Amino acid sequence: MGENLNCVLLISGGLDSTTLLHYLVKKKPYKKVYGITFLYGQKHSREIEYAKWQMDLLGMKHHYIVDLSGIAPLLREGSVLIKGSKDIPHLDTIPIAERIQPPTYVPNRNMIFLSLASAWAESLEISDVFYSAQAQDEYGYWDCTESFVARMNQVFSLNRKHRITVHAPFLNMLKKEILELGYQLGVDYGHTWSCYRGEEKACGNCPTCIERLKAFEDIGQKDPLPYMEKIK
Repeated sequence: MGENLNCVLLISGGLDSTTLLHYLVKKKPYKKVYGITFLYGQKHSREIEYAKWQMDLLGMKHHYIVDLSGIAPLLREGSVLIKGSKDIPHLDTIPIAERIQPPTYVPNRNMIFLSLASAWAESLEISDVFYSAQAQDEYGYWDCTESFVARMNQVFSLNRKHRITVHAPFLNMLKKEILELGYQLGVDYGHTWSCYRGEEKACGNCPTCIERLKAFEDIGQKDPLPYMEKIK
């Protein structure tokens, strides 16, 4: 890992991928992190400005934003995160049984993103691709699991000239553990965004807001982002 001192990172501008960016730059041997961010028809792109900010802060000059918004009509019926789909639910309205693959799941998103990130890595003769899958506290996705990563790597091992390895170092970490690591690394979480709704202030009620707020509470810190009053 890191033998050419460069890697590709899926960076959204959220808490997890921002922490991973700082981890790769400050704790790993990578001199250049090539960041890749996707527009896939999501209801807002608030995170992207923060992804740019964090990359600039660390002097990482290679950040590519890929516009895949044309696939939105293909995904709209399968995810509430896509423009024109149903409203984003509050976490407490999602039945426990449905949280193994909640309505905030986007069909095949990580496979699509990792395929394109790996194609970019191969063209740059980079071997390591990172993404910030983590052990969700309240809900989960099949494309954020050890089995998924292992099988993606089995597919990439078929490459006859340039093998790509996907890494997910936060895979078995809870959000609070990622946050603790981030504070050790000096991450400014005021320049990250997690809320699915993308208003001027975070909503505080969607699944990712609930999980984020809980993580800050669990480590005794105050989230620097502004929040709207909780919607009843």
